[in-house]
Amino acid sequence: MSFINTLINGTEGGLKTDGLTPMQKVTLRAVIFGVLYYGLAVLEGQLMRANAVSPGLFDESHYFSIMTVHPIVGIFGSTYLIVFGAFTFLVPYLMKKPLYSIKLANFTWMSIALGTLMSWLGGALFHYAPLYTLYWPLPVDFNQFDAVGGLIFVLGIAIIMIGTLGFIYNTFATVFYTEEGHEKRPLKPLILSALGIDGMLNIWYKMTGREPYTKEPAVSLPVVAIFRGTIDTFLDAMVILTCGILILVYIVGDLSGATMDYTSVNALLYKNFFWWGLDLIADGLVLIYVAGTWYLLAMLITGKKLFMQNIARAALLLELIVSWMVWSHHLLADQGQPNLMKLLSGEMVTAFELVTQGIAVFITLVTLWSAKPLKMDNRLKFLLAGIMGFMIAIPAAILQADMGLNRILHNTQWIIFTHVHAAILIGLTMTLYAAIYTLWPILTNNVKLYSQKLADIHFWGHLIGALGMSCFMGLAAMDGALRRYLYVDGEYNLYMILGALCGMLILISWVIYLVNVVMSIGIKGLIGVYTPSKLDTKDLVPSEEK
Repeated sequence: MSFINTLINGTEGGLKTDGLTPMQKVTLRAVIFGVLYYGLAVLEGQLMRANAVSPGLFDESHYFSIMTVHPIVGIFGSTYLIVFGAFTFLVPYLMKKPLYSIKLANFTWMSIALGTLMSWLGGALFHYAPLYTLYWPLPVDFNQFDAVGGLIFVLGIAIIMIGTLGFIYNTFATVFYTEEGHEKRPLKPLILSALGIDGMLNIWYKMTGREPYTKEPAVSLPVVAIFRGTIDTFLDAMVILTCGILILVYIVGDLSGATMDYTSVNALLYKNFFWWGLDLIADGLVLIYVAGTWYLLAMLITGKKLFMQNIARAALLLELIVSWMVWSHHLLADQGQPNLMKLLSGEMVTAFELVTQGIAVFITLVTLWSAKPLKMDNRLKFLLAGIMGFMIAIPAAILQADMGLNRILHNTQWIIFTHVHAAILIGLTMTLYAAIYTLWPILTNNVKLYSQKLADIHFWGHLIGALGMSCFMGLAAMDGALRRYLYVDGEYNLYMILGALCGMLILISWVIYLVNVVMSIGIKGLIGVYTPSKLDTKDLVPSEEK
C-alpha cells in the first residue's frame, strides 16, 4: 500500500505543483519529455543491437529506418529538449532577471517534441530511411523510399528547427533586454562580455602591464558559453532548414507528378554545406554548451570562482571560431574534396578541438581540486563521468581526423561507437544527468529523492554499459566491422553480443532512473507539471513570502 501511495503521491508528499512558478513548470515540461525521448532512443539502439546479434528480427527497410530516426530522437528529441529547457531557466537565473517570454518557451518545447514525433513516424510507418546524414540524392530517391514518409520526416525536422529558432530568440532577448523598473543596460559591455571579448582584453591588458579591462564582467561565464553555443545553434538551424526546404521541393514535385532531376544539385557542394551546418551541433554547440555546463557545475559544487576565468572566456571564443572551420574532417575520404580543404579544415583546424576541450577539462578539474575534500554526491560523480567520456571521445575523433587513418576508420564502427556513442552516452548524457541533479532542488522546491541506492545503480549501470558498448564495438571496428552495414552470417558475433548486453544495461539503468524520478515526484506531480501554474508571477522560483 505504501508503494502505491508513493507512486501516486511521491516521496513525502512528492511534487507540490500548485507551488511551482510558470518558469519552473516550463523547464520541467521540456526536461521530462527529453528524458522520455532519451528512453525511446535507447530502446531503438537496443533493437538495432538485437538485430545485429540475430539478423531477421525485422526486415532491412525497418532496420535502416530505425537507424535513420535514432539520432533524430536522441539529439533533437532528447538532448535539445533537456538542454534548451535547462538553459531557458539558467540564463535568467544567472542574470537575475525574468525570462523574456514564457509563451515562447512553451512554444519551443512543444514544437521540438511534436517535430521529433513526426520524424519518428516518417521512419516507423513509412520506413523512410536515407539515414540522418541525408547524403544527396538519398533523401529524394523515391525509387527506394516513400515520398509521403519523406514529407512527414522532413516536415518534422522543419518544425524542430522552428522551435529551435524560438529558443534562440528567447535566449538572446533575455540577455539583452532591460527588465521593468531597472536602468537600461549599455549594449556594448553586454555584447563584449557575451562574446567573451572582455576576457581576451583582460589577458592582453595584463600582458601589457595595465589594469584589467573589466573586473566584473557584464555576463557570467556560464551564460557566455550558452550565448556562444546558441550562435552555432542558429547557424545549424538555418542550414538544416535550407536543406529541408530543398528536399521538400523535390518531395512535393514527386507527389504532384512534376518529378525533378536530382543531378541538378551538386552532391559534393550539398554535402559540404550540409555538414558545415550539422557539424556545428557536434563540434560547436555541444562542446561549447558542455564546457559552460562543466564550469557552472564546478562553481556550484565548490562554491568557488572558476580557475583561470579569463582563459576560459577566451577559449570559448576560440572554440566558436574553430567550430566554423572543421566540417571537412567528415569529407576526408571523399575523392572530390580538395586536398587543401582536407589538410586545413579536416586535419589542422580540427586538431584545435583537442586543445580547447583540454582547456575546459583542465579548468574544471583544477576548480574541483582546489575545493577538496568534496562529497561524491550525484552531481559530482556524474560530472566526473561526463568529463571522462569526452576525454575518450575527443582523442578518438582526432585520431581519425587524418587523411590516412580516416580511410581505414571513418566508415567503421569506430567512428560511431568509440567516438560518437562515447561522446553522447558517457560525455554528454552523464553531464546532463549531473545538471538535472543540480537543478532538481531548485525546480522541484526541494522534493526528496526516493532512493539514493537506485541513483547509484543507475550511475554505475549507465557508465559500465555505455563504456562497454563503446569499447566492444570499437574492437569490432579494429577487426573491420563497417558501420551502416548489417552482417547476417555471424561475423563479429561475439562483439555484437557483448555490445547488446551493454546496451541492455543502459536501457535497464534508464528504467531505474525513471522509476526513481516518478517515485520521487509522484504520478500526480508528473501530471500537475503540465497544468497551468497557479502562481501569476514572472519570478523564476517562488518568493519566500509566498
